[in-house]
Amino acid sequence: MRWELRQATAQDEGPLSEIHRAAMREHVEAVWGWDETDQRERFRVGFNPAAVSVIVSSGEPVGLLKVDRRTDEVFLASIELAPRVQRRGMGGDIVRSMLREAAQRGVRVRLQVFHQNPARRLYERLGFRAVGETATHVEMIHESGTAAV
Repeated sequence: MRWELRQATAQDEGPLSEIHRAAMREHVEAVWGWDETDQRERFRVGFNPAAVSVIVSSGEPVGLLKVDRRTDEVFLASIELAPRVQRRGMGGDIVRSMLREAAQRGVRVRLQVFHQNPARRLYERLGFRAVGETATHVEMIHESGTAAV
């Protein structure tokens, strides 16, 4: 499935909020419960277009990507895909592109994933390893160059 990234704008807040809801509700609900008003407000307050890329496929926004490019690592803060495009290879392609970027810079990639999120298996297949955990998340890292990307 083909995709591209573009910088988010203020006009993307609504559509990306809906994608966030569809992609993350099940996981948030399992851990803390889902309060629609609270979740919409959290998304609104945390939405910074300068820090978000919109994942576009066939001209439509299908996800969002937040990446913090630090001096010593690439922190994959969030990758959220609309359910209709999940499990079709797009998430793996996007993560591999982050791994290539990190390898070029000679830094690691770090992320956190909910314990019950099936994306954890994808990260493990791509060479990430668990390095810590909280009550809700597993912290994972990928050292630059340790797996084929």
